[in-house]
This record gives sequence, C-alpha cells and structure tokens, in this order.
Amino acid sequence: MSSVDGLSPGFTAPVEDQQACFRAVLEATSRPGTIVTLAGPTRPPAPLGGAMAAVALTLVDADTPLWLDDAIMAGAAPSWLRFHCGCRLVADPSSAVFAFAADAAALPPLSRFFAGTDEYPDRGATIVVAVAALGEGHRLTLTGPGIAGTAMIATTGLQKGFAAMRAANHRLFPRGVDVILVAGNRLVSLPRSTTVSSPEG
Repeated sequence: MSSVDGLSPGFTAPVEDQQACFRAVLEATSRPGTIVTLAGPTRPPAPLGGAMAAVALTLVDADTPLWLDDAIMAGAAPSWLRFHCGCRLVADPSSAVFAFAADAAALPPLSRFFAGTDEYPDRGATIVVAVAALGEGHRLTLTGPGIAGTAMIATTGLQKGFAAMRAANHRLFPRGVDVILVAGNRLVSLPRSTTVSSPEG
C-alpha cells in the first residue's frame, strides 16, 4: 500500500508479503524458540522494527483492538497503524486483542492483559515485544508442545522477572496471553502453552 499524507508505505506486495509473514509466524508459533526472519516494510515508523510492523500488517485489522506502549504512542506509528491496518487503538491493556511494546523494560505485568475466558480461552491477547537482540544475552529455557525436550533462546533487553511473569501466565492455561519477541526483522514466539524458565531469574 502506498503512503498517504507523508506516511511511509506498508508492504510492497501486500498479498504475497502478508502470506509469507503469516507462514513465518505460524512456523515460529508451532516451534517455540525457533527464530524466523520476516520481510517487513522498508521504512516502518520508529520505533516499530521490521518484524513488529510486518506482524501488524498481517494480523491486526479493524476487528483487533490494539494497545500501544508509551514509546510507540509518542511518534508517528499510531497514525501509520491506523491507516495501514484500520485498527482501533485502546488505552486499557485488558481491552486489547493485540499489544505492541517497544520498551521491553517497561512492559506492564502480563496479568494486565486479557487472558481469555474459561469458555473462550483462545481469545487471550497476543503481546508483541521488541527486544534489543535475539540469540544473545539473557537465557531462557523453553519446554512444551512443539519442542523436542527443551529449547534455549537468549534475548537482550527483557525486563528482569519476565520468566516469573510467564510462569504465572502459564498456570492459567488454556487461558493466558501469547508473547512474540521481535528484534529488527527477527521474531520468536512464546505461546501460552510454552513453559519459560531462566537460571538467571
């Protein structure tokens, strides 16, 4: 989609790019801990990175209320997201179907986001969190469906105590929230069914 009123464009080839992004996110979700690379838009507005922008263009629409953290709300990204996704922005994390956080260190507790209901656990929110790096830094150990034994990922920039928050979220299963970590054009999925622990706290 082309730019309007100074907004940078979205995907170059919307249908093909959305399909490729969807397949990549599906692969990452079915194999937690697997880092995938997305072909995002060339000039997403800061602080959106390529992977976060690609997820928005693929999965967010008028039927998915979106919460943004202060770092994203401060720039041009809200207007870009409204234009390209047609989404409605919400101020209350518990009202969001998707949530984007560019400042991982200031991510609200996962318990503030909608975890679904006993009747409809699949309606829990998906939280997309930007980190400084994937593949280096703080180590997380993953177990659960889609993982043969255990998997290990490393991230830089997550707040201390993230593993504890995820453990509390996992205890709600099948309710709970899903988390996607992004860094640049790279992405790793931590669905609610995945147990996350860390020797580093």
